[in-house]
Amino acid sequence: MQPEELYELDTNQTSEVSEAGPEGMALLVHLEGFMDAGAAGRLLTEHLLDAFEHTTVARFNIDRLLDYRSRRPLMTFDDGKWETYDAPELSVFRVADSAGKPFLLLTGPEPDHEWEAFVAATQEIAERLGAGPMITYFGVPMGIPHTRPLGVITHATRPGLVSSKLPLPSKLQVPASASSLMEYRFGEAGKDAIGLVVQVPHYLSQAAYPTAALTLIDALTEVTGLDLPALELHEAADRTNTLIDRQVAESAEVAELVQGLEAQYDAALAHDGENLLADGEEMPTAEELAAQFEQFLAEQGGSED
Repeated sequence: MQPEELYELDTNQTSEVSEAGPEGMALLVHLEGFMDAGAAGRLLTEHLLDAFEHTTVARFNIDRLLDYRSRRPLMTFDDGKWETYDAPELSVFRVADSAGKPFLLLTGPEPDHEWEAFVAATQEIAERLGAGPMITYFGVPMGIPHTRPLGVITHATRPGLVSSKLPLPSKLQVPASASSLMEYRFGEAGKDAIGLVVQVPHYLSQAAYPTAALTLIDALTEVTGLDLPALELHEAADRTNTLIDRQVAESAEVAELVQGLEAQYDAALAHDGENLLADGEEMPTAEELAAQFEQFLAEQGGSED
């Protein structure tokens, strides 16, 4: 199929984007379903859509892309009949930051099918709207403590787009994602694309961790120059960190494990500067954490905060 058959553009909104002078307008991408430790990417995406004015400029044909049996949407049954159906959506939004500067946000479930067609469609949308660079973001679990600053790993389709303080090993082979394929294909086409990956303490990877989203938004601001205040995320981070610190203080076992992570973090920092991904570093696994801590964090992951 042709890429344009996979999506529908809102021509009225498209004309508004064109009139706004979108040359170089960033295209942010967060697809749900791949790795996102601490729900960092999800929290950032929700903040952007909640805090800033936005309109839908494109919708993808989700029936062509989603495996409903592996990710079943929710329905509500009430008073003898079906009341609601939470239809999944994969859309591109035009968002304006606090200064009125426009950017695009592509978000929704990661496609299960037709990745190449989907990537070609996103390239076509970016071309039609004059958007770039394309920027993906998410969280990855690491053996680091929550009491130290979170690092952001950056990568890009060409040198000079970003400067990473946390260089990756020279060669890795990992399972693919639709967003990583987007970055790869954009690079092949000579288009700028950037990846932002925040490091999240592995024992917080299953919980909603707003501090990770705040770290991502700082990196995003640095890369794009967008004005993205995050008061709500700051407040949520403060509440969550207070709960975590209280739990650590109440358990000598948990406190000992966190202290061990702190010692390894500080030693790695002293030995390798800011590169915490040095080969051979032995980090505690999630299984080593106390069951009490894991239960607490799971409960926090289900809360609105």
